[in-house]
Amino acid sequence: MPQMIFVNIPVTDVARSRKFFEAVGYKINEQFSDHTAACVVVSETIFFMILNHERFQGFATKPLANPATSTAVMVALSQDDRAAVDRVIAAAVAAGGSEPKPATDMGFMYNRVFQDPDGNVFEAFWMDPSAVQG
Repeated sequence: MPQMIFVNIPVTDVARSRKFFEAVGYKINEQFSDHTAACVVVSETIFFMILNHERFQGFATKPLANPATSTAVMVALSQDDRAAVDRVIAAAVAAGGSEPKPATDMGFMYNRVFQDPDGNVFEAFWMDPSAVQG
């Protein structure tokens, strides 16, 4: 079985966050979702668990950071090409997210950043496969 990753993300409003991530293009796994949490399916092996603050604190060992004022984690997700990067950002902004800085284009790599309505930071990027191979 391939290794999976579940990124736990604190949100202030689970319903709003569900709508946001669905608008960006992801599906929700209802089996692991309720009014306190939702399982966002990014791929067959990557999932975001969006959790209200109380539920998140039940798992956390430290105080909850405020993503609106500080960055604790940046989740970078590869895309198939530059156009896919642009589509993700356009969808995120149209769904109520923001793009806090301009795109970075290094030729072999192109990335853009978006924030969800709570301020959590995500990066959509494309990298030329030949650059990865060395």
